[in-house]
Amino acid sequence: MQGASAEQGTSRRKKGKEGELLAENFLQSKGLRIAARNFRCPLGEIDLVGWDGNTIVFIEVKSRYSRNFGLPQEAVSLSKQKRLTRLGQWYIKQNRLQGRPARFDVVAVDWHRGVPELTWIVNAFEACE
Repeated sequence: MQGASAEQGTSRRKKGKEGELLAENFLQSKGLRIAARNFRCPLGEIDLVGWDGNTIVFIEVKSRYSRNFGLPQEAVSLSKQKRLTRLGQWYIKQNRLQGRPARFDVVAVDWHRGVPELTWIVNAFEACE
């Protein structure tokens, strides 16, 4: 039983990485410059960090393979928004980007029909504490 669970976890991670790659390619095709992928720090991880002109963009990628639990973007809860805000603040401080405009975007990857449908939500939420 434990092997099946580990296998599902590996499959989920692989699909998640595939969703992140699709999102990255999509965003680049829309003109965003990607600065970092899977940026890790002591507070957690940001899926993608990019630039839209002079604006730094922190991007959360959410993939769903079924609609049983709602749309992918609905998984970016208030607690997740707070964590992403702290991660963004940490990134800005570490990279000496204070004073630059910043925003939080979400890319939802919906696989429920077997073919990925991407939805880019610009400025999906405001920074929160």
